[in-house]
Amino acid sequence: MNVAAREIAPAKLNLALHVRRKRPDGRHDIETVFAFCTDGDRLSAFPRSDSFEISVSGPFARDLDPGDPDDDKPNLVLRAARELQAAAGASGGARFELEKNLPVASGLGGGSADAAAALRLLTSLWGIDPHHAQSVAPALGSDVPACLLSLPVRGDGPGDILSPADLSDISGRPVLLVNPRVPLSTAEVFARWDGQDRGPLGDWREGRNDLEAAAISLAPQIDAVLAWLGLQPGASLVRMSGSGATCFALFDDEEPRDAAAMAVPREWWHMASFLR
Repeated sequence: MNVAAREIAPAKLNLALHVRRKRPDGRHDIETVFAFCTDGDRLSAFPRSDSFEISVSGPFARDLDPGDPDDDKPNLVLRAARELQAAAGASGGARFELEKNLPVASGLGGGSADAAAALRLLTSLWGIDPHHAQSVAPALGSDVPACLLSLPVRGDGPGDILSPADLSDISGRPVLLVNPRVPLSTAEVFARWDGQDRGPLGDWREGRNDLEAAAISLAPQIDAVLAWLGLQPGASLVRMSGSGATCFALFDDEEPRDAAAMAVPREWWHMASFLR
């Protein structure tokens, strides 16, 4: 059977992330700017008559539970497929093949990006209105609506209230992602947030990541990654993404980015990419 479609599920970066308050529903109001890399996981879909299944390969396949398609809490790709099928009244199914290139629980929105890629693939495969994917995305996770677009946007509220963000001045900029191979639970990091509102997000360049201290308290290795990136020649901006533990550095040119990538300590994961 030929591949019906293939999608990159791009790595997500939070160029800045300000936490404003805890909401009555237990989530947090944030202000963030999402950017996306040209690289990430890869998802393929093969048409089936009525059911869904997934297989996972790649360097981080062992860290991801593919789940049982008939379970009440399936893998997020399968959950996205089920919910889109119900919302659109579609009768088709699909077999997914996921190449897991991004670390799990790493602040790169990997699961959200994979779910978003599934929504895009099935929208094309079934020939349905993209509005159905947009309608189910928020319930899958706060990052999924942004990942569905995979374009620069500002996120407010829990992160799923989106508005355009002009990042044309850094589009195509070389970027280096580094993770100390420590998975972090988003819920645990938010639970460690000190509750202090440090003010709204204006220019993301002058912003910060309010979850950094909480993440470092759980994974002190993040501090070492940030310090190491900050010492690399040509690094123009160094921050942690999301709830960690992945950190990133933007570079003006590809050559110093590649030199830094070659020097990353062997015990850390890294990916050299570009901003979309």
